This record gives sequence, structure tokens and C-alpha cells, in this order.
Amino acid sequence: MTDSKIVGFLGLGVMGEPMALNLARAGTPLLVWTRDPRRCEAVREAGATVAASPAEVLQRAGVVLMMLANGEAIDAVLGRGTPAFGAVAGRLLVHMGTTAPGYSRGLADDVAAAGGRYVEAPVSGSRKPAEAGQLVAMLAGDPADVAEVRPLLAPMTRDAVECGPVPQALLMKLAVNLYLISMVTGLAEAYHFAERHGLDLARLTAVLDAGPMASDVSRVKAAKLLGREFAVQAALQDVLYNNELIAAAARQAGIASPVLDACHALYAEAVALGHGTEDMAAVVKALENRDG
Repeated sequence: MTDSKIVGFLGLGVMGEPMALNLARAGTPLLVWTRDPRRCEAVREAGATVAASPAEVLQRAGVVLMMLANGEAIDAVLGRGTPAFGAVAGRLLVHMGTTAPGYSRGLADDVAAAGGRYVEAPVSGSRKPAEAGQLVAMLAGDPADVAEVRPLLAPMTRDAVECGPVPQALLMKLAVNLYLISMVTGLAEAYHFAERHGLDLARLTAVLDAGPMASDVSRVKAAKLLGREFAVQAALQDVLYNNELIAAAARQAGIASPVLDACHALYAEAVALGHGTEDMAAVVKALENRDG
């Protein structure tokens, strides 16, 4: 039986787990599911209920937040293209991950045709801001549905910006990620340049932290580059996936993206070298490999 007060959450990965934890700690009546049951324990301890299947979440929750890896994962979890997809009827689905904008537009159409509602709410930020409830959400969809979703996001975000109809939020997310990717890659190249010239990297870090280019992102990534510590905040393989989405959207619109294309090559090389599960700052290893 559906309870309009219950909020469903599908996907407790690197980002989804801290997001769901913040919801549960805020007292949200939360029903969660993820493929790996071990990732549910902290959320369960925080007060959430763990569902046995995605179908149970769709059956019981009125609003279902999805933080899933890609379109294939979403389709599989929702049973898209099968009779199971009919369970979205009467539900408000909120897509919080990153997929191609065209995919999201098609999913919105299919959800509407099945009698459901749909909002895009991708977030900007990696695991650390997710843990702190400091993500920035981008919202797209019917204004009434967006208004319903906005207060639910408060425990996970510091701001939420309305972007218009679907897929404007995902296009906005790709624009933000283009800047993020190029910024972190440039930072890694700066550290590589400094290291090869024999500079003191701690002093470089101090100069950057004191200067006008310093940011939360630069400080986190600079610390990783300085300490050669690449525990994942945003996985390199996920950044490559995002890079590919942005490149495809640029090509479809006839937009030149030379900086992005250079980053794309470096992240692909870093993944090929076996660093895909490390933090994106490990792209510096592709630069080091090019030097031989």
C-alpha cells in the first residue's frame, strides 16, 4: 500500500549513501534499496527502513529518489520496457544522478505515459559535500512537481536552483561538470609541472590556498595531489563517463570543446592504466605516464 509520507531512495553508492543518511537523520520516513545490502546498514541504523526490492519501494513510497549509476541501471531497477514499469503510476520519480539529457527526456515521457510524474534533480558536489549536506541541486520538471520535491532535498543540499523543463537540469549539470573536470585537470597539471621543476609542493599548495583561485574543490584536490592520497571522492571512471556525456552533448549541438577533449584523452588514459577507482585527482598519473 502506498503511503504518501514515505520517501523512497534507490541507490546507495558513493554519493547515494551519505545523501540517504542525511535524509534519515533529518527524520524523513525513508525506505531504501540498493544492490549491495551491506551498504544499507548505516542508513538502517539512522532510522531508514530497508526494502527487499525496488518493487517494494515503488509499491510503498509516494516519492522515489533515484541516485543510480546510469541509464541502464535506472531502466533495470524500474523494469522499464516490461510490465513492472507500470508500478511508477501515481508516483513522483526524482532522477538525481547523471545521464544523457536525451535519455532523461525519454524517461520523463515514459513515466508520464505510465501515469507517473518526473523531476530531474542532479546534484553538484562529490562525497565530502554529500556527507556534509552541502550539495547543490538543479531542478527541472513541472513547476508543481518541482515545488513538491524542493523541501525533500533540504537535508542533502545547501541550495537548489530551478532550471526549467526537462532536460534543462541535466544540461546544466553537464555545463557545471565541464568546468569541474577542466579545473581539476588543470590543477593536476600544475602540480605535475611544479614537481618536475623541483618546486616545493607544500609551498605551491600554500600559494594556491592563499590566492584568488582557491575553492573548496581546489583545497580537497590539492591535498590529494600533495599527499599522493587518492581515496575516492569522485571516481576517475565516473568522471570519464561524465566527460563522455558532455562530449556527446557538444557534438550533437555542433559545439567546439577543445579543453574537454584534452581532458577526455587524459582520463581515458588514466583508466586504461588501472586508476579508474581512484579519485579524479589521480589523472596526474596519466600526465606522469606521458612523460615516461
